[in-house]
Amino acid sequence: MRRLPFLLLAAFACFFSAGCDDSNNNTKPLPEAILEVMNKPLYADATWSLKVVDLESGENIYDLNSDILAFTGSVRKTYSVGMALNELGADHRFRTPVYARGELSDEGVLTGDLILVADGDLTMGGRNTPEGTVAYTSFDHTEANSLGSAILTEPDPLQGIDELAAEVAASGITEVNGDVVVDDRLFDLFRVPNGNVLITPMIINDNLVDVTIIPTEPGQPAIVDWRPKSAAFDVEASVTTGPAGGELDLTFTGGEVPGCIGTPGCKGTVTGQIPADYKPALPGIPTLVRTFSIQDPSSYARILLIEALERAGVTVTADTVAPNQPDKLPPEGSYSDDTKVAEFVSLPYSQYTRLILKVSHNLGANLSLMLFGLTQGARTIDTALAAERETLINDFGIKGSEFDFPTNGSGSPDSQAAPDATVKLLREMSRRDVFPAYFDSFPILGVDGSLEPVGVDPPNPIIEPAIGKVYAKTGTTVLGTFFKAQVFAGYIDAKSGRRLVYALYVNDIGTLQDISEALEVFNDEGEISAIIYDLN
Repeated sequence: MRRLPFLLLAAFACFFSAGCDDSNNNTKPLPEAILEVMNKPLYADATWSLKVVDLESGENIYDLNSDILAFTGSVRKTYSVGMALNELGADHRFRTPVYARGELSDEGVLTGDLILVADGDLTMGGRNTPEGTVAYTSFDHTEANSLGSAILTEPDPLQGIDELAAEVAASGITEVNGDVVVDDRLFDLFRVPNGNVLITPMIINDNLVDVTIIPTEPGQPAIVDWRPKSAAFDVEASVTTGPAGGELDLTFTGGEVPGCIGTPGCKGTVTGQIPADYKPALPGIPTLVRTFSIQDPSSYARILLIEALERAGVTVTADTVAPNQPDKLPPEGSYSDDTKVAEFVSLPYSQYTRLILKVSHNLGANLSLMLFGLTQGARTIDTALAAERETLINDFGIKGSEFDFPTNGSGSPDSQAAPDATVKLLREMSRRDVFPAYFDSFPILGVDGSLEPVGVDPPNPIIEPAIGKVYAKTGTTVLGTFFKAQVFAGYIDAKSGRRLVYALYVNDIGTLQDISEALEVFNDEGEISAIIYDLN
């Protein structure tokens, strides 16, 4: 039996209950156009919830199950990024220094070590554009394996490391008669619930190696390329081009080995077949892109920095390919400015919030949670989550019963929040000095980020009038093949001219048959968002 009639009863129950908040008494019935979408057969076993309010007045417009906890997916990032943005400020810049520890001769020989101190810079210059922005695409490489492909950004992932090496050379150092060490002690490292991603303050190319595979002629080897190229991690490929219309059959092995980085011969392998006419299923993606995950980011960064130093003309006597040696680090806080020989300064954090929210960057959201935690004296994931919860309750006025973020700052698999909580967050953020940067970070319907193709590819006449008027973070939770949640939340510049705040959830959609069903749900929430735009 459909749940929607019961949900509608819940939505209107406040009209007949003296115990309900008076602010709900002016809510409108859900429009028939919205109900038609929610009543589609695809949602026979699903649960919808919705909250729409006027940003300025707080007037409740639509209210359906708005006080019930539901899975948020990546809408969780609006919380973790918002908290970090409030505390760090939109103009905060990360500073990644390199210190010389030892004696420097007149000839430029350092008898001692170079130490890179990680500061939590998410991109280390690897996405910087000449215009001073952070580059991103609508399908980011951090989701290449889960989505099936990605669109790579143009900047060189090693740009920041190369700049640091050039500064070391410019300082007068010509040889390091010692080691290169990475200090990643900014906070206690942790892994996200699935264990695949290590959250660390040392990040190069999102700690990924990008592999691009392009078919040629049937029976011939496919073109396989990767970046960054380094002795730290090589790629060995044996991929043939199969007949047009055939099946994609590829196997990636090797990148999951935690102890591989820092040992000679560390590599991943790609084998199999790609059809001659292969195109990824996602819109606007021309080629197949997959990634290998770097499981030891500090050892990886150490090797990349040594290679960059050698390109800059600085000789390092230590073995290039070797593990990072944290036992060589001095006590925390003992670095002095007079030993600093290089420093990479990031773009403003507001550029990073755009990257994180536009493309739903999981590593960046978890890093933001830890950066917020550090401002509250918290160095572990558990204490950072506790500090965030306290701030949301005490500073933002969100009820503790209306959100539950037990493990991480990015969303899946277990983050929950009622639409009431999410709308409260979004309204409260609008009152903060950092709101312009926060607002500019949301994907825009039909324009950019995760909402770029919605209503455009393929064209949708219902969504078309709202293109460029809906600013919403999207969130998806898939547990195995079970489609647990799809969520849109953000702001709508309505047809009437007023700005709305909304949170739209659908939970428990069912078992996914193929990716087309996921795209259908995504577009359906785009339609509901467009209807809200049109009727208000």
